Amino acid sequence: MTLSKEGTAMDSARMQALSAKMPLAQAVVEVLRYVGDDARLQAIFERERGRCYDDVIRFPDLVTLIGDALLEHGGSGNQSFSRAREAGELKASKVAAYGKLSRLPIPLSQAFLADLSHSLRELFPPQARRQPPTSLRDLSTITMDGKAIKKVAKRLKLLRKVGGGLLGGRALVAIHYETGLVIGMHADEDGDANDVRFVPDLLPLICAEIEGILLFLADSGFCDLQRMEEYTDGGNHFLIRRHPKVGFHRDPESPGPSGIDARGRTFFEEWGWLGAANHPKRRYVRQITLQRPSEPDVALLTDLLDAELYPAEDLLNHYLQRWGIEQVFQKVTEVFHLQGLIGGTPKATIFQFAFCLLLYNLIQVIRGYLATHQQRETETISVENLFLDVHRQLTAWSVLVEAGLPLDDIPVAPNLTALARRLHKLLGPVWSDRWIKATNKKRRAHLPRAHDRTHGSVYRILRASVAQPPKLRC
Repeated sequence: MTLSKEGTAMDSARMQALSAKMPLAQAVVEVLRYVGDDARLQAIFERERGRCYDDVIRFPDLVTLIGDALLEHGGSGNQSFSRAREAGELKASKVAAYGKLSRLPIPLSQAFLADLSHSLRELFPPQARRQPPTSLRDLSTITMDGKAIKKVAKRLKLLRKVGGGLLGGRALVAIHYETGLVIGMHADEDGDANDVRFVPDLLPLICAEIEGILLFLADSGFCDLQRMEEYTDGGNHFLIRRHPKVGFHRDPESPGPSGIDARGRTFFEEWGWLGAANHPKRRYVRQITLQRPSEPDVALLTDLLDAELYPAEDLLNHYLQRWGIEQVFQKVTEVFHLQGLIGGTPKATIFQFAFCLLLYNLIQVIRGYLATHQQRETETISVENLFLDVHRQLTAWSVLVEAGLPLDDIPVAPNLTALARRLHKLLGPVWSDRWIKATNKKRRAHLPRAHDRTHGSVYRILRASVAQPPKLRC
């Protein structure tokens, strides 16, 4: 049937009215089309594919399938693959799609996250950037921590009789404090690997992506002289919680000033050395110890030695931001469906983890634009509640596209400036009080958790099965 000009104009107006009802979905679609266009994804694949190759299922096709699973189908790969097969978008079998996912090289997952996150960081609105204490504003803060990917489904035959839970891969992740965006990760197939040894592999990416002098925040697991040497290479600095096994030798000639923090707790400062006198990497540091009445004391180590230039209370307050990376891991697991793993191999789990981190970055950018127009801090907007509405709108968007409405005909922005203007236009008038994050006004007591071993590494189980000779039948 041929439409008249009046009918065409009416349909166009109707499409605009429909898309105006789903601004979050439209914003997400436009951002993903810009940062993850097929040409860019294919270029990443060609650069990092190793021995993998494209046949029926290309890498951009697989990215679309996994994206649909995480954004529309609650993390179900089966639903995404089945619907794509039904619509004729997946030409191969579902088994082939799972197989392609299971073989993706780890460098490809790392580059996928880093390259696309670079564009998202450039897109993040400057007005929404968090500010550290005044004394630390000349430094860019980087938080680092490791994450083991748990709850691998026992789909592989060798895993079906294994007791307890299973670990997929493990990754060391870096987050930029000012934007709250993940910079990148370095991953390994072995879920039992020590992620501290990944630091020298991840540092070059961080230094290439973030300009200026860096301040690294890390937990006590990263407290050793070798790591400190790596952090301070190039004039950067560190603020790390001291591990009890790392000896501190106080300088008897240094003063030991003390003070009271905002919560009425006493802290005191000391200067001294880490490492024995004959240790080649021995280092002079400043230690700030916070006394907590009902919990163990916290001792922080830093190479920011000047107490007047970098007040102890600023460093204590800023170190609390290290907990933010733990919250990111929690949101990635619970909100972005990492707890329901699509693939059963370590490589598949690492790619899904990278994709979930990318989705977190995407929602963080959307939060940034909303916060800018609402003139509020980004962290006061709930990731979970916002993503719930994004998910609802994307589902409606997908249903309308399947019904034949041309919502997918939105042109891709020519550059980041044009895309930023588009996001301001889309998200400026959008707001719901449902997105306000609930605040916990009563501080919960920290309860120590039991550390009984209940997980096995899929990588080690598979390696052990290959090393064992086959049983001979009599």
